[in-house]
Amino acid sequence: MQSEEQIKEMVKQKYSEIALQDKGTNASSCCGAGGCSNEVYNIMSEDYVDLAGYTQSADLGLGCGLPTQFAKIKKGDTVIDLGSGAGNDCFVARAETGETGKVIGIDFTPAMIEKARSNAENLSYNNVEFRLGDIEKMPVGANVADVIVSNCVLNLVPNKAAVFQEMYRVLKPAAHFSISDIVLTGSLPEKILSAAEMYAGCVASAIDKELYLSYIRSAGFTNIVIQKDKPIVVPDDILTNYLNENEIALYKANDTVIRSITVYAEKPASACLPGSGCC
Repeated sequence: MQSEEQIKEMVKQKYSEIALQDKGTNASSCCGAGGCSNEVYNIMSEDYVDLAGYTQSADLGLGCGLPTQFAKIKKGDTVIDLGSGAGNDCFVARAETGETGKVIGIDFTPAMIEKARSNAENLSYNNVEFRLGDIEKMPVGANVADVIVSNCVLNLVPNKAAVFQEMYRVLKPAAHFSISDIVLTGSLPEKILSAAEMYAGCVASAIDKELYLSYIRSAGFTNIVIQKDKPIVVPDDILTNYLNENEIALYKANDTVIRSITVYAEKPASACLPGSGCC
């Protein structure tokens, strides 16, 4: 069993490699990891092209939803993107919050931060910044964000409960989040669960959907809504890297257990954490 720090280091190394891959490679695999499929092009990612602020050079094809589409971002908002990658969700959020707002992207992979900053500089965006840091301990003060978004990132974090607690801390009272993530509604084969590349590929690292939602409730959030729920089908030519023919048949005989959800929740208007300065 790997420690949390070992898992984080493995993910960081893998996503340093993914930062250099093209969108097609990432979109035809599980979050850029776990091999590529010739059967299906977009295994998890959704099409951003028609969204205002979409930036092709910042789209690595790593998402599993379109959280900014559901995030209810208003002009002048301060938005934080968790696991901001090359910056695409930040640039889409900027189109919503406008020049009077602010967007902060947080990522713990230096290669991603470097790529995102380069993209922002090329776009001459002076109200979008990228901070190197761990989303379990965000480099952000308390009660600063109006909206948090995240796209297929929390499932990679070993201590997911800590991330939701941090989200609660940095959101203003009455503020909210909208995040897309991978969850499970059943059991995965042990051979997939034990594969490091499938952990970095957002599949083996996913947890039960109800457990995921319980972390949100335990952190203090209210008005929890599933804004979108879709199945994720892993193609046979990726499954064959881990399972034999009989094991694949057994796995596929069950209902699809890997799902992408986009979930919304609010920090209560009356919320106040000790030491946060909001009291």
